[in-house]
Amino acid sequence: MKTILSLTTLGAALLLAAAPASAEERICTGTIGAVYLDNIFVPDGRSCVLDGTRAKGNVVVGTGATLSARSVSINGNLQAEGSNSVRVFGRSTFGGSVQIVKGGAASIENARINGDILFDENVGPLNASGNVLGGHLQAFKNYGGLTLTNNRMKGNLQCTENVPAPTGGGNVAASKEDQCARL
Repeated sequence: MKTILSLTTLGAALLLAAAPASAEERICTGTIGAVYLDNIFVPDGRSCVLDGTRAKGNVVVGTGATLSARSVSINGNLQAEGSNSVRVFGRSTFGGSVQIVKGGAASIENARINGDILFDENVGPLNASGNVLGGHLQAFKNYGGLTLTNNRMKGNLQCTENVPAPTGGGNVAASKEDQCARL
């Protein structure tokens, strides 16, 4: 069963719910190192590098923006709608979910995510490998190729209408459905 909320609606609700009213948003257009912030926003068309950064709230990536996040610790979600590229690596952690929707390329590697990974209607190559999830890994209507390897999740691995069909293996899930049944 496919359950998706609009990232704009969901993002706004989660941003408000995850952070107190006095939370500040840090705009990232360069590199942010090992500091502790509230929320992080990558503006449309800009690039951001997070290196050891910690955040109490969410990371939101704008349209056409690029994010590279190494060894980050985010209490909330990573939300990217219409982004150019998102890369997460280096044993990063997320208290919420990672949602990549209607964008380009994305790679989520060796992360601990308490919620879900969602890839929905992206056009670039996608990769999820070596992740540990408290929820589901879902991939719907992606068109740039999708590789899923060695992910462990408490929830389901579900893939539908991806062209080409996802590749990979070694994934452990409560159930594997549709195009991901053999992965």
